[in-house]
Amino acid sequence: MKRKHRKKHEDHVDESWLIPYADILTLLLALFIVLFAASEVDSEKFQKISESFNNELQGGTGVLEKQAVIEPFDEPFKDTTLIPQIQQDKPAKVNEEEMSPQQDQIELRELQKKIDSYIKAKGLSPRIVTELTSKGLLFKIKEGVLYSSGSADISQQARITVIELSNFLVTDPPRNIFIEGHTDNVPTYSGVFPSNWELSAARAINFMKILLENNNLDPKKFSATGYGEYQPTTSNDTALGRAENRRVEVLISSYE
Repeated sequence: MKRKHRKKHEDHVDESWLIPYADILTLLLALFIVLFAASEVDSEKFQKISESFNNELQGGTGVLEKQAVIEPFDEPFKDTTLIPQIQQDKPAKVNEEEMSPQQDQIELRELQKKIDSYIKAKGLSPRIVTELTSKGLLFKIKEGVLYSSGSADISQQARITVIELSNFLVTDPPRNIFIEGHTDNVPTYSGVFPSNWELSAARAINFMKILLENNNLDPKKFSATGYGEYQPTTSNDTALGRAENRRVEVLISSYE
């Protein structure tokens, strides 16, 4: 009886599907690498990757070689059409250092006009006078407006005047304010003030304290000094001259 020969080899399994499968995996890998490179927005790296995959997959030129130009995002996105025009009509604030001497004098002159208008409206002329100097705007408050003879106490009516004057000292940027007390050469016989030094200093300080009740004023910009009888504006030989010398002066300093 003739024996049947066993098949030495089983039927070979068809593996042709592995080729397109491998190609798909390779293309997917290339796609992810390209997307990663594009997300980094590095045109130099993108060019190198493009050339490498074109050479490997297509033997030279291909679609990756003609990639779109990608501009690096060196600056944040700016679209002026979407930016609201905030405070377009508001003038730019001028710093103290940026203000010219001419502009400084113009501002002080305008402030002088406002103070003079107030003085006229309140009937305080000529007991309060203003003067524009090289150091700033000076206004002098003469005897009888603030204090009684030999006293540093400000009357209630005078207090209202000082509070109203404080509003003219509010400037932007703030200016230095110098307050000076002056007397005549007649010695004081008050037990409270041994000399005209103390009397003039107390008058300047009391005046300054009322000004600084205005919360819009910066105390760091203020100083008060008593000069006694030693800086007269006129002779003390007459009663009229002595009355002129008894005064409080307020200097609104220029920015220079």
